[in-house]
Amino acid sequence: MKHIWSVALLTAMASSAAAQELTVDNCGEPLVFETLPERLVVHDMNMTDMVFALGLQDKVIGLTGITGWYKTSPEFDTLRGDIPELAPKYPTVENLVAVEPDLFFAGWYYGMKPGGDVTPDTLEPFGIKTMVLTESCVHLDKDRPEASMNLLFDDMLRLGKVMQVEDKAEALVNGWKEELAVLEAQTTDLAKPRVFLLDGPADAPFTAGKFAIPDAMIAAAGGENVTHDMDTSWGRTSWEVVAASNPEFLVLLDYQTGNGAEDTFKFLQEHPVMSQTDAVKNERWIGLRYEELTPGPANIEAISKMAQAMHPGLN
Repeated sequence: MKHIWSVALLTAMASSAAAQELTVDNCGEPLVFETLPERLVVHDMNMTDMVFALGLQDKVIGLTGITGWYKTSPEFDTLRGDIPELAPKYPTVENLVAVEPDLFFAGWYYGMKPGGDVTPDTLEPFGIKTMVLTESCVHLDKDRPEASMNLLFDDMLRLGKVMQVEDKAEALVNGWKEELAVLEAQTTDLAKPRVFLLDGPADAPFTAGKFAIPDAMIAAAGGENVTHDMDTSWGRTSWEVVAASNPEFLVLLDYQTGNGAEDTFKFLQEHPVMSQTDAVKNERWIGLRYEELTPGPANIEAISKMAQAMHPGLN
């Protein structure tokens, strides 16, 4: 009888453990959680915004990659409270191990580099799991679908599932989908301007290709990305190629340093080929912040801003 009870107890314990185990997709690989993560480190403003939107501040023990590049907003600072920044730009393994997280939320070129010091493989021996931003998966796997707003929606739902706040994540995503459906109805019959996104002045323009979320955002706002054919997420092209497409509207990344997007537009006004494009001659552009153009909750309002700037008179 004692043996029977022991077997029954072990079976019950095994069933309970299996019930608690949770698996989500991580760039095509399973990411398995045996327990709810209690100590998160999050990289970059866009992923931090995702975490804050789900009210998970009490689980976050540190941020990385915030003040090294960007100015934060008062709203962001209020939500952050006293959460420390462990590294102003990319973290080291030592930065992360020192605070003993059980989950690092980052991405390729969002806190990690392929073959770099900080990767899921280098963190695993320390008991740190890494959830990878889906937009960034293309850097290791070119066989990915083109960008859609599901890059944001699915990552929010995945984060909600892992952190056991699925209802809150689903409510947010459903609300965003409704907002975008209204916008699509307003723009569907309007002409679609040719749009070029620029990440700051440079010898060769850094912009968004078919795998970067701005490609989907521009489409959602009723435009066409002139660099859609670039077989990458974020990458460089040439000024001659961009000018040949004659963009009618510009999205300029605004780092909020100096005059930000205004300085970038002045650069284009003085550029020998870009100054001849319709967008520059007609001064049709909008400046958007980094967190508005990388996967995160700020994408939704940014799409609305783009749509209203691209389509004058839109309600």
